[in-house]
Amino acid sequence: MKLDVRIFPSNRMRADADLILLAERLGFAAAWVAEQARNPFFSLTIAATETSAIQLGAYRAAAFPRSPMVSAQIAWDLARQASGRFCLGLNAPVDSAGEHGKSAGRMREYIESLRAIWHTFQTDERLRYRGQYYTFRLMAPFFNPGPIDHPDIPIYLAGMDASVAELAGALCQGLHACAIHSADYLGSVLKPSVATGLRAAGRAENNFALAVPVMIASGIDDASMRQARNTVKLRIASAANTAAFRRLAAFHNWDISADERDQPTRELESDALHQQITDEILDEIAIVARPQDVLERIKARYTGLADSVILELSGENRALIEAIMADR
Repeated sequence: MKLDVRIFPSNRMRADADLILLAERLGFAAAWVAEQARNPFFSLTIAATETSAIQLGAYRAAAFPRSPMVSAQIAWDLARQASGRFCLGLNAPVDSAGEHGKSAGRMREYIESLRAIWHTFQTDERLRYRGQYYTFRLMAPFFNPGPIDHPDIPIYLAGMDASVAELAGALCQGLHACAIHSADYLGSVLKPSVATGLRAAGRAENNFALAVPVMIASGIDDASMRQARNTVKLRIASAANTAAFRRLAAFHNWDISADERDQPTRELESDALHQQITDEILDEIAIVARPQDVLERIKARYTGLADSVILELSGENRALIEAIMADR
């Protein structure tokens, strides 16, 4: 089982790239930069020029707001710059009410068209992709960036829905689970769905990776442990109205009363929901341990379940991550 890091971009791209350099020095296998309030690709571009061994990837990059052609060009340039160490991780939206598989069908075509575009980049063969949602029929030589040494760019999808996991198994090299999950949900829902997709596509399980971000509540003494537990409970509460959390809560029969609006919960709502996040729920979702015990807890929970575990790395928790890795 590999250990990766996840980084949320700040307003200082140089500092974000320095965190990736730190992750490489600490021995992490991969660094995933998330798309949230900021674009993940700028920090990855800097890191691609300054690292040599660590795998680099976008984590939950927005797919549908970008044309597949735009995503294909970004990924191609990063794969070239990183000498084949780049992975494209895409966010996979799930259907809204009444859509009945539309998102999965569109995501399938998105992935297929990415690969068709990359094939044309590499071989200069005519671009021909026609689907219900995307059609690409033209690649003028002036716009073709040309072949690279490592053209088989891995694609990961991100999500907690069974249909997303099945699609990832059929078409992708990996799946990013959500940080808010449980080991039972991974083993009972996501992994069987991935296996269904792999079988349908005639693919071997060893060609696929389940990558699992983890939330860690850790401190060096009782006071810092209490603060860390409270902080993680607040983070869980802030996601309590999302479809992914509602699915997890239903799986475990957790009685959580959350507003089911599309917008994230506001501060006061999160405070109220925080009271509903019990110690039992926290322990199911997060790794709760002193720094010297975190890795053992991770191994005990995820060995045989995940192919890689992703720790969050930031300027604020740098000392904690260094302490955790010191015991590796």
